[in-house]
Amino acid sequence: MPSSRPPDGLCALARGRRPRVLSVALANLLPLVGVVSLGWNAAALMTLYWFELGIASGWALVRALFAGRPSEIERDGLLIGPLAQRRAALSIPWTGVQVRLSSLLVLPVAAPILAVVWLVVGTLTVGVVVEEGTVSTVVDTVALATLALFIGEGVTTLVEYFGRGEHRDHSAQTAIQGVFAQGAAIFFGALFTVTIVGAGTLEEDTPISAIDPDAIGIPLLLGIVAVKFAFDLASLYGDRLAAFDESSSLDLGLSYDPPAAEPVDGSLAKPTETVRQPRRARLAGALTTPLGHPGLWYIGGGLALLGLLFAFGGDWGTVALLLAAAVAVPLALAALDHELRHGLVEYRAGDGALVARDRLSGATMWRVEPWDETDLRVERRRLDRRLGTETVVIELRDDEYRIPGLDDPEPVLDVFDRRPDRPDG
Repeated sequence: MPSSRPPDGLCALARGRRPRVLSVALANLLPLVGVVSLGWNAAALMTLYWFELGIASGWALVRALFAGRPSEIERDGLLIGPLAQRRAALSIPWTGVQVRLSSLLVLPVAAPILAVVWLVVGTLTVGVVVEEGTVSTVVDTVALATLALFIGEGVTTLVEYFGRGEHRDHSAQTAIQGVFAQGAAIFFGALFTVTIVGAGTLEEDTPISAIDPDAIGIPLLLGIVAVKFAFDLASLYGDRLAAFDESSSLDLGLSYDPPAAEPVDGSLAKPTETVRQPRRARLAGALTTPLGHPGLWYIGGGLALLGLLFAFGGDWGTVALLLAAAVAVPLALAALDHELRHGLVEYRAGDGALVARDRLSGATMWRVEPWDETDLRVERRRLDRRLGTETVVIELRDDEYRIPGLDDPEPVLDVFDRRPDRPDG
């Protein structure tokens, strides 16, 4: 079987922090030397910084795609909640790297946000410094440097992220956090500098776009270099900052640890009993799911409104199709969500543990042992009373599991030492 250990050459290159400190210092000081001593164009350098942020964002998405730990996604989210619970992953042969399903759920949200951040930062930096009619010249000036940055960021990702095995410690969310911090550093550094220079050079009620690029170029560059250098050092020594956060009484959010990558233990001591939702509970649950997800109403309402617009034109065939879709699409999404969340899940009760198992993949979704729960109760809501079923609620220290629509909850309840609270006492 091929080894998942990175090649020794990559590991050797990845060792040591001093070379990276020197690299960070040179990368941040070189623009200042170029502008002050060599007469480089400040507008070109600001454009280069903007391109660097875009390159960092692109490689961050690559790192997020191959993050080794699952992402934390709210279980209540429509479709993405039950999908993220499954912890499915696709292994890349001969690399020891996986693409996790939860990472694929994060990327469609993260990519547009990073694009917006990049555009906003560019508007405040390049949009202020670069004069009209010089855009093509500025881009040509930094084209080669941009290519070098792209290659450099790729090598850094290969050597440090994959070579040192850092991907095993990251989820898709933590893999892209640094880019948001970098964008915020450049944004606020630029905002502060533009505000200070604008206040000193512009008359009252003059728009910010009227700032003289020659007046703001060097100050803006100095401000952003200072903030960016601080960010780069913080990223370089992130492990020490996280250790400080853990050891102090302050909660800075630096010591966040993503969920473990190991699969949930699904083994049970025999005898075991398997409990599933009956068909009537699955059908009723699918029909009532839209009540708890307002987004489905927006989808249905949007399609119905579009159908109303076609009604004004007398296109009744399209109207009928859109009205049917306004009902069918929300119900189909609701049914799929409920099936993934409850219908396609079986609960296996054994001696000393309860596990939830995905019937499609056979993967264990979660596991609760008797000493994990802090409260246990049985509920009978309106739907349960109509169907003759019961809902088991298992409360943990920082979580809760609900098992709705059970004909006989006793196999689940027998796992725990505590007797459940029931609505009838």
